[in-house]
Amino acid sequence: MRATLWLLALFATAVAVALFAGNNQGTVTLFWPPWRVDLSLNLVLVLLALGFVTLHAALRALGALLELPRQARRWRLQQRERAMHAALLDAFVQMLGGRFLRARKAALAALEQEQGLHAEGKAPPYGPQLRALAHMVAAETSHALQDGKLRDAYLEQALGQARARRHGTQELLEGAQLRAARWSLDDRDAEGALERLAELPQGAARRTLALRIRLKASRLAGRTREALDTARLLGKHRAFSSDAARSLVRGLAIELLNQAHDPAQLQAAWLALDAQDRAMPDIAVHAAQRLALLGGDGAQVRQWLLPVWQQAVELPGALAQPQGQRLIAALESALAGLDAAWLARIEAAQQANPRDAHLQYLAGMACVQRQLWGKAQQLLTQAAPQLHDAGLQRRAWRTLAELAEQRNDAAAAAHAWKQAALAR
Repeated sequence: MRATLWLLALFATAVAVALFAGNNQGTVTLFWPPWRVDLSLNLVLVLLALGFVTLHAALRALGALLELPRQARRWRLQQRERAMHAALLDAFVQMLGGRFLRARKAALAALEQEQGLHAEGKAPPYGPQLRALAHMVAAETSHALQDGKLRDAYLEQALGQARARRHGTQELLEGAQLRAARWSLDDRDAEGALERLAELPQGAARRTLALRIRLKASRLAGRTREALDTARLLGKHRAFSSDAARSLVRGLAIELLNQAHDPAQLQAAWLALDAQDRAMPDIAVHAAQRLALLGGDGAQVRQWLLPVWQQAVELPGALAQPQGQRLIAALESALAGLDAAWLARIEAAQQANPRDAHLQYLAGMACVQRQLWGKAQQLLTQAAPQLHDAGLQRRAWRTLAELAEQRNDAAAAAHAWKQAALAR
């Protein structure tokens, strides 16, 4: 379309020129005494056009000639900038390839190029960012070469450049601080890593990378509660799969509970957990077992286990077999002072599932606590051969042996003691 329009314009111009110049009888007379020169108007116009073109070309050529020195300086500056960028790119490539000495040498070469440009007053406007990046590459390679002093020196220079507060350096500053925290973590300096993370702005501190570093540093420093809060944030950010996040939170919660050395500390640790954490069967059962081990109140143990018990009774398949066995063992440790309400719960659950050996065992042990000897012997006799957990089976046979001794039944007692010894 554009070519067609140009062709039409050319034809129109040719027609206009032919109409104007074909019948143009005008003349231009030049008097130069004693001569007189007569020229046709068409020739004069052609000469004027040629003169204009020639003058324009001459001025352009003169301008280009005068511009040559500046063009040469610009070309040399571009070559030096390209060499600087090439050195920095080579530093990144060598670092990724594991050639850390070459990477550091290339980064220092890029710094020398930039310093030379800066000394001549030709520094690029992004000089602080480039210097910070080059220093970070040098620091990273020094860290890989286990040269801590040189790494820290380059890091401080990178932070100094990033703190210039120019456009685009805030992200560099945050990135440098994150890398420094990671280096401290690699050196097993958990407190140093946490101090680096504390220098980050609030928004940067909640990024997934920062939270991952904080989690590892908190666990290394023994700050289990802080690590637990961080793990919850990572779970909300979907940094892990749901199963992995649940497993991580469960492990940290159990670790927090294990740090308690008396019932008061354990109660404080339990209250520090979220309601969702306290509802996890493994956490609730472990907390109850820990409280019973520390000599806590049995009623408090049973209260912590009540949600898990209701879940196991209402949904028989909700708990895995090991979890169910641990729940039974935890309730057994809190049977002292068993109230009527809990006894009714246990009996109702056993009657609803008469073939469940674990419920039979728990009901039998509850009857022992309530001094219901006959019913206890009946339930434990049915449960003992069917129990899969060696500890529960051993305690069942031992209790049967003690009940037999109370009845002066030596044969039954000897058989029960033998079965308790054989339990594996």
